[in-house]
Amino acid sequence: MRLIERYVISEVCRPLLAMVGILTFIFASYSSERYLAEAANGTLALSVVLDIVYYKVLIALEVLVPVALYVAVVLSLGRLYHDTEMTAIAASGVSPLRLYKAILLIALPVAIAVACLSLYGRPWAYDDAYRLEQQSKTDLDVNHLQAERFNVNEDNGRMILAKHIEPDSGALKDVLIYDSGAERAHLFRARQALITDPNPEDPVLSLEQGTAYSLERQGSRDQTMLFKDMTLHLAPVAQTAEYRRKAAPSSALAASSALSDQAELQWRQTRGITTLLLALFAIPLSYTAPRKGRFARMLPVTAAFALVFYASDICRSMVGNGSLPLFPGMWLIPILMTLALLVAIRRDVGKKRIRTA
Repeated sequence: MRLIERYVISEVCRPLLAMVGILTFIFASYSSERYLAEAANGTLALSVVLDIVYYKVLIALEVLVPVALYVAVVLSLGRLYHDTEMTAIAASGVSPLRLYKAILLIALPVAIAVACLSLYGRPWAYDDAYRLEQQSKTDLDVNHLQAERFNVNEDNGRMILAKHIEPDSGALKDVLIYDSGAERAHLFRARQALITDPNPEDPVLSLEQGTAYSLERQGSRDQTMLFKDMTLHLAPVAQTAEYRRKAAPSSALAASSALSDQAELQWRQTRGITTLLLALFAIPLSYTAPRKGRFARMLPVTAAFALVFYASDICRSMVGNGSLPLFPGMWLIPILMTLALLVAIRRDVGKKRIRTA
């Protein structure tokens, strides 16, 4: 590796590592605040907050790393232009292709890492995070139920109110349970309820000495029943189709004929190449005229990234609903980026030097 390439790579690495660290810290802080608030409200077990935040950060790296690389290239090259170091490099007869080569050398391994994360790490993290969150978030886990308080599960609308809770035995004293259904709402009032199985896949509850109400939503055929002992198998929390797609292995998506699954697969497949193209595209965008600050180009740089990101999201939605054919599908964005990049490279090479004033 030649001197110019090593120098440019070292200049990019420092802001890249700093940006990844800062963005990760900000996202982790936001996620921690959100899940700690849920734990404080009694809807999430405190012991799993750290694990869930870890999975959420891993998922977010698919977006955070490309952003950090893109901004790092713009800032580092902008500084070189601002300090007229690019003028000195151009005066020594260095081809603009050397600059693209240097950025390619650092962007390629980052793009490969993002591709692997998107294809394999992200679905694994989604699956584990969902399973862990549901297991700890179940409304029948006495570890986070609070006495004399409406404990509401926002995922299924179920509400539990108990006058007293015995953590050791899992018994709820003087309990009121509301369970919402599509056609009927069910209300249970019991002297005691014992959580037999808090598993969110098949929650089981035993009630003693109480009254059960079945309320019809559209009609007036309500039912009332007195009971001495009752065993309830409550409806599990349903996993949304979108979450199932995000947690599905890439091989399962490839075998599926559903357009929404193919859109998710193409999203994962294009993350790596989009990361690489964004880093290379940052080179012509980073040009800063003399006597202007290194942040002078941040507005067009930000607009370019937002355009690529939202265009990718729109293409994913269009592929999912059939408005855009599977080919080019989401590959349309990398194809257009490649064409624009080739035009920029041809312009720079045609000038025979790196752009200066």
